[in-house]
Amino acid sequence: MDTEPLFSDDDDDMDDAAPAPTPEEGDVLPADLDPRQVTAPYEFPDNSRRRIPGLIYLVMAGICAILWVVADGGTPLVNDGMVWAAGALTVVGIYHLIAGWKLGVDEGEALVAATRRVGFPVGHASAQMGWRGYLSRPTWRILLYSADEPPSQRGLVLVDGQDGDIIDWIVEDNPEDWSEFAASAD
Repeated sequence: MDTEPLFSDDDDDMDDAAPAPTPEEGDVLPADLDPRQVTAPYEFPDNSRRRIPGLIYLVMAGICAILWVVADGGTPLVNDGMVWAAGALTVVGIYHLIAGWKLGVDEGEALVAATRRVGFPVGHASAQMGWRGYLSRPTWRILLYSADEPPSQRGLVLVDGQDGDIIDWIVEDNPEDWSEFAASAD
């Protein structure tokens, strides 16, 4: 039986590939991925979505337990492994239910709380969602730079994602040397 290789070193096979964009076109995003087409504000996904898989795990644990009880050793497909699976799925399901915190503070509110805490006028800022502790409590990590050019101060503020309390913060003089960027902007 004569078969063709899936991959070859010949460049002839590349002739059928789609043509690369020309330098005039550059890289072009499909219309559905173009950020200029987005009109609604971005909403960060809520952590309470973790409860959905938690419920699915608990239902699967119940099915495993019911199968183990009903089969009662009458089939080789259902054995004591079903009990272990039911136990593991129950533990994971309960964890998902507990760790599915409702996000009570969005990134805008966290930025306002962080700005109040650092005590300097804020120019550039960045928000990132993180989780802390074994129960995965949502926490906003806000990086802030002062409004002067170049920024003379920076700060990092951790804001609780559920109630907006400031967990921790640090403010320092900006150690970054931005002089080469200021010179090129003139």
